[in-house]
Amino acid sequence: MSRHHYGDLLALIAVARERSFTRAAAQLGMSQSMLSGRIQALEKRLGVRLLTRTTRSVAVTEAGQQLLAVITPRLADIEAELQQVVAANDVPAGRVRITATDHAIDTLLWPKLEPLLQAYPQLQLELSDDYARADIVRERFDFGVRLGDGLDRDTKAIRIGPDLTFAIVAAPVYLDHHPAPTTPEDLLLHECITLRLAGGSCYAWELKRNARELNVRVSGRLIFNGAYPILRATLAGHGLAYVPADLAQPYLADGRLLPVLQEWWRTFPGYHLFFARQHETSRALQTVIDALRYPA
Repeated sequence: MSRHHYGDLLALIAVARERSFTRAAAQLGMSQSMLSGRIQALEKRLGVRLLTRTTRSVAVTEAGQQLLAVITPRLADIEAELQQVVAANDVPAGRVRITATDHAIDTLLWPKLEPLLQAYPQLQLELSDDYARADIVRERFDFGVRLGDGLDRDTKAIRIGPDLTFAIVAAPVYLDHHPAPTTPEDLLLHECITLRLAGGSCYAWELKRNARELNVRVSGRLIFNGAYPILRATLAGHGLAYVPADLAQPYLADGRLLPVLQEWWRTFPGYHLFFARQHETSRALQTVIDALRYPA
């Protein structure tokens, strides 16, 4: 295969990962038409269709999945070796990709990682906002972030934040027209602003009082896929919400939000940075780990 054909393989990986020609083209620094042309040329050379395109989405065909399963780890190994060569200068350089929730990015990752950009001009950061339980190896992330009780056994993890309490809250204007719930079962009678997970289901509120644990599958007219729009809708009086307590605290302090069922608020082990056990730690990756490690 000619050297420029490797670029076509990288283009395929980018489109498959992003599921979008627009996002992949932006990431690769080329036009959508150029990217589409590279994929078409690759399909023509191989004699198979690798991607199924619609006006709204891009899906990988079975042949494309087979090819990606072979080339992705090999190209990842090459990229890792190149980064190790760069890292030999003992200066953090190259791209570090992290997938995390919007709350983790806003409260932990960005405040601690932003100073690294000024300190190390050759370092690149990619922070992907996602509530999915991403396969960081398959999707080529260096790190993922999850709460401590949601970690897989085949990963290594480093704690990066304190324990995290989730709070049930509502605006006074909502409670003026709806009696405050007194038991978790009462939540089923209320408008609850829910979180859509990446797999398609809505998050069940995980509650705990003493030794009793409950998962309440609430419902309501509003569903979002991030904590911040949920908070804004709650402040506007559209219903009850289950959000990180630190996110709600300023509004609880000034009375714009009120606590609900506080004895059932649950505390989870804090955010952890996780990565594959066979992960090679370059200078850039170690710099990120050191910056995020708790307590920092």
